[in-house]
Amino acid sequence: MATSRLLRTSAAALAATALLISGCSSGSSSPEAAAAPGRTAEAGAQRPADDASLAPLPAATPANLRPYYDQKLSWHPCGVAGFECATLKAPLDYTKPGAATDLKLAVARKKATGPGSRIGSLLVNPGGPGGSAIDYLQQYAPQPAAVRARYDMVAMDPRGVARSEPVECLSDKQMDRYTQTDQTPDSPAEVNKLTTAYRNFAKGCESHSGKLLPHVSTIEAARDMDVLRAVLGDQKLNYVGSSYGTFLGATYAGLYPPRVGRMVLDGAMNPALDSRTINIDQTAGFNTAFTAFAKDCIKRKDCPLGTKSVQDAGRQLSALFKKLDAHPAETGEARKLTESLATTGVIAAMYDNRAWPVLRQYLAQAKAGNGRGLLTLSDSYYERDPSGDYANQMYANPAVNCLDLPSAFTTPDQVRASLPSFRKASPVFGESFAWASLNCGYWPVKPTGTAHRIVAKGAAPILVVGTTRDPATPYVWAKALASQLSSATLLTYDGDGHTAYGRGSDCIDTAINTYLLEGTVPPNGKHCK
Repeated sequence: MATSRLLRTSAAALAATALLISGCSSGSSSPEAAAAPGRTAEAGAQRPADDASLAPLPAATPANLRPYYDQKLSWHPCGVAGFECATLKAPLDYTKPGAATDLKLAVARKKATGPGSRIGSLLVNPGGPGGSAIDYLQQYAPQPAAVRARYDMVAMDPRGVARSEPVECLSDKQMDRYTQTDQTPDSPAEVNKLTTAYRNFAKGCESHSGKLLPHVSTIEAARDMDVLRAVLGDQKLNYVGSSYGTFLGATYAGLYPPRVGRMVLDGAMNPALDSRTINIDQTAGFNTAFTAFAKDCIKRKDCPLGTKSVQDAGRQLSALFKKLDAHPAETGEARKLTESLATTGVIAAMYDNRAWPVLRQYLAQAKAGNGRGLLTLSDSYYERDPSGDYANQMYANPAVNCLDLPSAFTTPDQVRASLPSFRKASPVFGESFAWASLNCGYWPVKPTGTAHRIVAKGAAPILVVGTTRDPATPYVWAKALASQLSSATLLTYDGDGHTAYGRGSDCIDTAINTYLLEGTVPPNGKHCK
């Protein structure tokens, strides 16, 4: 159905929320201590101290990396008509490059169609982390036609993602059980069950992908992008990134400021935040989105959460979750709709206000004892297909997040102490988001990253886009990133949902397309509705 496709796109393209599987939150989180200030980490780039800025890499390409920068791609038809694919070689470890451990990264492109002169390549990334850039390009990003005409549209699945040496963790049956784990534990036994699930998940990732796990950081993925830029023959990187893709793009700008071309960062993240702050901010962001949904819902006679007030709607949704915690709903298959799956289904619909009508319908069904609809939404978020197969995103997601930042929490007691703050941020979702923030506390690989500012001094003009009621990447993050980047302009969409480009605002689309085609940024602070 169309709405299922919409939400699947959103989940793949956008930041991970503080749910059970994505508890490390978009673009950050990990277990213990990070690299010491100023120390050169595994990715070969300088890791900053707290409140420091990401240091650029030397302009000259090291001799031991020249074979990667000088490689030639062998293109062949693939997948969708008009697209061609190739494989890019990149070192597993940029500090120890060597053919024996090279990674094979999948790349796809659709050449510029004309009319008009070709500008160059335009690399796209839908976020996640863990979303397949190639799937996104082939299914949803050939538009707009004016941009497609002037650019070779290009996508590369980042290391550990989809076609590029994918991280693997659990069997599909194990993943089914994992997604049903109670993420609002009410007793010591339930806490133990949740932490055991986290430990087993981490052990599964280590068992299946242990060699790769230390090398899927955002900095390493950004370095892969520079290799691709050179191999494509572009002097500068033109880029459109959404959600986590903004963190990836901003990281590239911080490492290679002179090589930034036209860069759009839509649904921006703030790299200067620690994991706990990110999780609290996202909790509040989803509360903002739910409030907008509830305001719309209570105006309708058929609202399944009543017609009294937003607060009452929240209480009714919480009551539904509590009921499902005690008595999961039938779905017409072996899996029942548990509280955790229902929460995920509701969260999935918060990404895009066009899903609100379907969410109202499915909430009404769930209140009547039929959990099939919310289970469908949950499956769309987890990228579980009708045959029960899971995509790789929900494994790549924590693998990246747990490497990029130290974990928000490392013990259940720390979570308990923070529950009041999370509940204040969202009475409906706060508790589940808080416990989900413990996920990276059991990760088998120590983080290599720390929170840091990104200045990218000397970069060409960068366009940062923020949506005022964005649930996954709150608007304050876009303002923060725009203030950090030395050459950034902030473009604001006053609306609902996650990200803004291509979601129906002519004002936003015109501003971004003009920038991509002409290099002209809109006036700083421009607002669109």
